[in-house]
Amino acid sequence: MQSLDWIVIGVFCLALIGIIVWVMKQKQNDSADYFLGGRDATWIAIGASIFASNIGSEHLIGLAGAGASSGMAMAHWEIQGWMILILGWVFVPFYSRSMVYTMPEFLERRYNSQSRTILSIISLVSYVLTKVAVTVYAGGLVFQQVFGIESLWGIDFFWIAAIGLVLITALYTIFGGMKSVLYTSVLQTPILLLGSLIILVLGLKELGGWDEMMRITGLTTVNAEGDTMVNLIRSNNDPNFPWLGALVGSAIIGFWYWCTDQFIVQRVLSGKNQKEARRGTIFGAYLKLLPVFLFLIPGMIAFALHQKTLDDGGFLPMLANGATNADAAFPTLVAKLLPAGVKGLVVCGILAALMSSLASLFNSSAMLFTIDFYKRFKPNTPEKKLVGIGQAATVVIVILGILWIPIMRSVGDVLYTYLQDVQSVLAPGIAAAFLLGICWKRTTAKGGQWGLLSGMIIGLTRLGAKVYYSNVSGAADSLFKYLFYDLNWLFFCGWMFLFCIIVVVLVSLATPAPSAEKIQGLVFGTSTPEQRAETRASWGKWDVIHSVIILGITVAFYIYFW
Repeated sequence: MQSLDWIVIGVFCLALIGIIVWVMKQKQNDSADYFLGGRDATWIAIGASIFASNIGSEHLIGLAGAGASSGMAMAHWEIQGWMILILGWVFVPFYSRSMVYTMPEFLERRYNSQSRTILSIISLVSYVLTKVAVTVYAGGLVFQQVFGIESLWGIDFFWIAAIGLVLITALYTIFGGMKSVLYTSVLQTPILLLGSLIILVLGLKELGGWDEMMRITGLTTVNAEGDTMVNLIRSNNDPNFPWLGALVGSAIIGFWYWCTDQFIVQRVLSGKNQKEARRGTIFGAYLKLLPVFLFLIPGMIAFALHQKTLDDGGFLPMLANGATNADAAFPTLVAKLLPAGVKGLVVCGILAALMSSLASLFNSSAMLFTIDFYKRFKPNTPEKKLVGIGQAATVVIVILGILWIPIMRSVGDVLYTYLQDVQSVLAPGIAAAFLLGICWKRTTAKGGQWGLLSGMIIGLTRLGAKVYYSNVSGAADSLFKYLFYDLNWLFFCGWMFLFCIIVVVLVSLATPAPSAEKIQGLVFGTSTPEQRAETRASWGKWDVIHSVIILGITVAFYIYFW
């Protein structure tokens, strides 16, 4: 890092402080203002915020690491612009009609208060286990690599960077709320895209072009069937990414994440109206086509550079066990390829992505706790006090996330896969409850509740079995071990989703059907003519054309990397 880099970082920090001061001068009198930015966001702010909240450290570190270790396999999760279109075209009308703040609140409208509680618990657990811990862990790793500092004042620099990042972001979210998150994402998304684009171009230049990357990665086989790193569709016998499991599993995880997760949907709920919310999702879907090229392919470039320079000691750093440290691909590209000044800009982009993910997370979890737990038991709490309770909840969630990191550090070199693995057991129950709740009038409150509950029990059992069997050597084979540990994680996700759907259907058929008033406007075929007219007036031919273009690009991508 040179003095020019530090100047760039200083200017970026001043811009952040300026935004926070400006937001604090605007009045935020109630919880809708603090949590949803006052429900007046435009499509540009919504789309940029969806993208910036999604592009966290798991992308900068994990996705480039996945590219460097397994090639195109993880692209199924990243080329999911089509899933954001489902959010905009199918779910936005239901969410805006119900006028809810949170997803658990939506389930209470559709089912009952127990369903709301179950989803709130699953969401808060998933935030601590995956999002907080992964983002903070990756943040510490990035700054350790880029600054090249091992320890400071006798403390591992990883911890200084990680906890420093959390404290800065927490202050920024606590004082600014949703508005500061929305406005800074408008500032940081372009920085991040530009920095990653520069890395992509310089990386390809260093390597000798796109064809050279495709040649080297195309010669590297990843399984006994002869599939290579560039293959998106792999043999069904592939131990990690069988094609059927990858298509089904990524769709289930994607549906849960893009259409029902508070983290993403909160961005859309802050829209002025259905039109702005839908256009925000279309813009977000366009942006979502970029991560494969901006993060995954640079990981493949780093792998190819490593293969070319093996005689000179290789490009990537090594782990203690002698394997290459794939998760270090992106920061290594930043440290080794970028000129002075640009490196500072990209570090700002990385800092921005980490802060955006963490800030969105703090805000979403504070909102879930405040509105789904606190306000239900103390409904007469004044709005000002609710905002204070939300800030206290943020602090608790941050502390829990940091305490989980030592356990996370043992996960280390498989960051993105760890993340998807945990999400693959959290997603099926929630996805089943939402999908049937919106598509099938006959789904009852008890049906939805038991679908969520069975998903939570099976998911936590699988996670527990994974932790246990990973650390115990020589465990005897059994049906339990096969189902909850040996079975491929993607196939497990698919079967679990099917099981949860069967539970919802059977329980619904065994219990009395919900009344027409209860589900009015919340299920297909129950909206009033006025509601249908409002939805119809909110889209035009250009919305359809742009949606078709996004689908076309997705199909072309699958054909090219088949």
